[in-house]
Amino acid sequence: IAFPLMGTFAQQAPNSGSIEVITTFDYPGVGNNTLPQKINERGDIVGEFIDSNGVVRGFIRFSNGSFSDPIVDPNDTVGFTEGRGINNPRTVVGDYVISDGTVHSFLLSGSTFTEYDVPGTVQTNLLSINEPGDLTGAFDPDGSGIFQGFIDRGGTITSYSIPGAAGGTFAYETNNNKKLTVGYYIDASGILHGQYRDANGALTFPIDPPGSVTTVLFGLNNRNWVVGRYGDASGATHGLFFLLLPSTRRQPLAIGSTCSAVPARPTASSRSSVSGVATRVGARTLAYESSPWASASFRRGSPSRARA
Repeated sequence: IAFPLMGTFAQQAPNSGSIEVITTFDYPGVGNNTLPQKINERGDIVGEFIDSNGVVRGFIRFSNGSFSDPIVDPNDTVGFTEGRGINNPRTVVGDYVISDGTVHSFLLSGSTFTEYDVPGTVQTNLLSINEPGDLTGAFDPDGSGIFQGFIDRGGTITSYSIPGAAGGTFAYETNNNKKLTVGYYIDASGILHGQYRDANGALTFPIDPPGSVTTVLFGLNNRNWVVGRYGDASGATHGLFFLLLPSTRRQPLAIGSTCSAVPARPTASSRSSVSGVATRVGARTLAYESSPWASASFRRGSPSRARA
């Protein structure tokens, strides 16, 4: 199903295609709900499952179909650990919750956990890791529960917030060539909108298909093909797939949206440009004085209530 996008997007693409379902899966065990999050180029999938008691654990489904043991951060005191990202070396990133209700994060390589929190913040929510080891996520600087998006490149953190994002900004993934970071933000009414940030720091927002009541951008590749989802007023959830034209990273072309189909790449004749809404904001940059994985001191806070 091809469709026009509103706000940032304004063109309807004529073609859509289909997908082949390779397999469906659930984490082993009776009554588990399985929520995959990311996949690496080897075919390994990271995510979390919720057992019949409501306990959340991370997992890896390896490319051969086998599963890891449940991933549980050693500091998880409330039964909530999520797997959020995985790269080709199988370094996993994720988050967990402690007894005061705050969210913290980790990297897992083999069986070794490395705790991760942005220094000087109350909460950190890691969401992805790419092949160079760049990290993306969000942090709560003051315990308000309003998160700022961030990108960590080798221990140097650049944070950003969408103007008007009263409920927070989340950076879900950055590609290996470092050209684009995608995610979402929450406005003053509690509505989620897609957003992306280019390598120069320009922000494009909102990304909202027509009829959407909530939109989240989850991932992308090195060709700047972006995927996500949106919900409509009936409660249905739809897939979202678009690419950015090579002539300018702020001129997106909508390809299609469907719960069961992935649209085909458009022909050259269908790739006319559309105007985007780009807002440039100053980024804040911090440099670590020690290891980029060092933990900081924390104050009491509350986790975001609208994470995807």
